[in-house]
Amino acid sequence: MPLFGSTFSPKKTPPRKSASLSNLHNLDRSTREVELGLDYGTPTMNLAGQSLKFENGKWIAETGVSGGVDRREAQRLRRRNQQLEEENNLLRLKVAILLDMLSETTAESHLMEKELDELKSVSRRRK
Repeated sequence: MPLFGSTFSPKKTPPRKSASLSNLHNLDRSTREVELGLDYGTPTMNLAGQSLKFENGKWIAETGVSGGVDRREAQRLRRRNQQLEEENNLLRLKVAILLDMLSETTAESHLMEKELDELKSVSRRRK
Protein backbone atom coordinates (compact mmCIF):
# COMPACT_ATOMS: atom_id res chain seq x y z
CA MET A 1 0.00 0.00 0.00
CA PRO A 2 1.46 3.40 -1.00
CA LEU A 3 2.32 5.90 1.68
CA PHE A 4 0.52 8.95 0.18
CA GLY A 5 -2.36 7.37 -1.71
CA SER A 6 -2.56 5.88 -5.15
CA THR A 7 0.53 5.62 -7.34
CA PHE A 8 0.90 7.67 -10.51
CA SER A 9 0.72 5.52 -13.61
CA PRO A 10 0.42 7.40 -16.90
CA LYS A 11 -1.19 5.83 -19.92
CA LYS A 12 1.11 4.43 -22.50
CA THR A 13 1.51 6.61 -25.57
CA PRO A 14 0.44 5.13 -28.87
CA PRO A 15 3.22 4.37 -31.36
CA ARG A 16 4.11 7.20 -33.75
CA LYS A 17 3.15 7.20 -37.35
CA SER A 18 5.84 7.49 -40.03
CA ALA A 19 8.19 10.48 -39.64
CA SER A 20 7.21 12.07 -42.92
CA LEU A 21 3.88 12.10 -44.60
CA SER A 22 5.32 13.52 -47.81
CA ASN A 23 6.24 11.31 -50.69
CA LEU A 24 9.39 13.26 -51.56
CA HIS A 25 11.57 10.61 -49.92
CA ASN A 26 10.28 8.13 -52.50
CA LEU A 27 11.57 10.27 -55.42
CA ASP A 28 14.97 9.74 -56.97
CA ARG A 29 17.72 12.33 -56.48
CA SER A 30 17.35 14.18 -59.80
CA THR A 31 13.59 14.59 -59.33
CA ARG A 32 14.12 15.86 -55.78
CA GLU A 33 16.66 18.42 -57.05
CA VAL A 34 14.15 19.66 -59.59
CA GLU A 35 11.34 19.79 -57.04
CA LEU A 36 13.29 21.28 -54.15
CA GLY A 37 16.02 23.05 -56.10
CA LEU A 38 19.61 23.42 -54.98
CA ASP A 39 20.04 26.92 -56.44
CA TYR A 40 17.76 29.18 -54.46
CA GLY A 41 18.83 32.37 -56.25
CA THR A 42 19.17 35.75 -54.61
CA PRO A 43 16.74 36.68 -51.85
CA THR A 44 14.18 39.25 -52.97
CA MET A 45 11.54 41.27 -51.19
CA ASN A 46 8.95 43.86 -52.01
CA LEU A 47 8.71 46.98 -49.81
CA ALA A 48 6.27 49.77 -50.52
CA GLY A 49 5.86 48.65 -54.11
CA GLN A 50 9.60 48.49 -54.74
CA SER A 51 11.34 45.21 -55.47
CA LEU A 52 14.74 44.70 -53.79
CA LYS A 53 17.28 41.90 -54.14
CA PHE A 54 20.24 40.98 -51.93
CA GLU A 55 23.57 40.99 -53.79
CA ASN A 56 27.12 41.13 -52.43
CA GLY A 57 25.94 41.90 -48.92
CA LYS A 58 23.70 44.85 -49.93
CA TRP A 59 20.06 45.28 -50.81
CA ILE A 60 19.79 46.63 -54.36
CA ALA A 61 16.65 47.86 -56.10
CA GLU A 62 15.79 45.63 -59.05
CA THR A 63 14.03 48.43 -60.91
CA GLY A 64 17.10 50.67 -60.82
CA VAL A 65 15.44 53.27 -58.62
CA SER A 66 16.25 53.22 -54.91
CA GLY A 67 14.23 55.47 -52.63
CA GLY A 68 13.44 57.85 -55.48
CA VAL A 69 17.13 58.12 -56.50
CA ASP A 70 18.48 56.46 -59.65
CA ARG A 71 21.24 53.91 -59.02
CA ARG A 72 23.67 55.83 -61.24
CA GLU A 73 22.85 59.02 -59.37
CA ALA A 74 23.48 57.26 -56.04
CA GLN A 75 26.87 56.01 -57.29
CA ARG A 76 27.74 59.49 -58.55
CA LEU A 77 26.81 60.95 -55.15
CA ARG A 78 28.94 58.33 -53.36
CA ARG A 79 31.96 59.19 -55.55
CA ARG A 80 31.41 62.92 -54.97
CA ASN A 81 31.10 62.30 -51.22
CA GLN A 82 34.39 60.37 -51.22
CA GLN A 83 36.12 63.16 -53.18
CA LEU A 84 34.86 65.74 -50.70
CA GLU A 85 36.02 63.63 -47.75
CA GLU A 86 39.50 63.34 -49.29
CA GLU A 87 39.59 67.09 -49.95
CA ASN A 88 38.44 67.74 -46.38
CA ASN A 89 41.23 65.50 -45.02
CA LEU A 90 43.80 67.34 -47.17
CA LEU A 91 42.57 70.72 -45.93
CA ARG A 92 42.72 69.54 -42.31
CA LEU A 93 46.30 68.43 -42.88
CA LYS A 94 47.17 71.82 -44.39
CA VAL A 95 45.61 73.64 -41.44
CA ALA A 96 47.61 71.48 -39.01
CA ILE A 97 50.84 72.23 -40.91
CA LEU A 98 50.06 75.97 -40.97
CA LEU A 99 49.39 75.96 -37.22
CA ASP A 100 52.72 74.22 -36.63
CA MET A 101 54.49 76.80 -38.80
CA LEU A 102 52.71 79.65 -36.98
CA SER A 103 53.67 78.33 -33.55
CA GLU A 104 57.28 77.84 -34.67
CA THR A 105 57.43 81.40 -36.05
CA THR A 106 55.83 82.77 -32.88
CA ALA A 107 58.37 80.95 -30.71
CA GLU A 108 61.24 82.30 -32.82
CA SER A 109 59.76 85.80 -32.59
CA HIS A 110 59.57 85.58 -28.80
CA LEU A 111 63.18 84.40 -28.65
CA MET A 112 64.29 87.27 -30.88
CA GLU A 113 62.36 89.77 -28.71
CA LYS A 114 64.06 88.35 -25.62
CA GLU A 115 67.48 88.66 -27.22
CA LEU A 116 66.66 92.22 -28.33
CA ASP A 117 65.56 93.16 -24.83
CA GLU A 118 68.75 91.64 -23.38
CA LEU A 119 70.89 93.54 -25.89
CA LYS A 120 69.05 96.78 -25.05
CA SER A 121 69.59 96.25 -21.34
CA VAL A 122 73.30 95.48 -21.89
CA SER A 123 73.63 98.58 -24.07
CA ARG A 124 71.96 100.77 -21.42
CA ARG A 125 74.30 99.45 -18.75
CA ARG A 126 77.31 100.46 -20.84
CA LYS A 127 76.14 104.04 -21.15
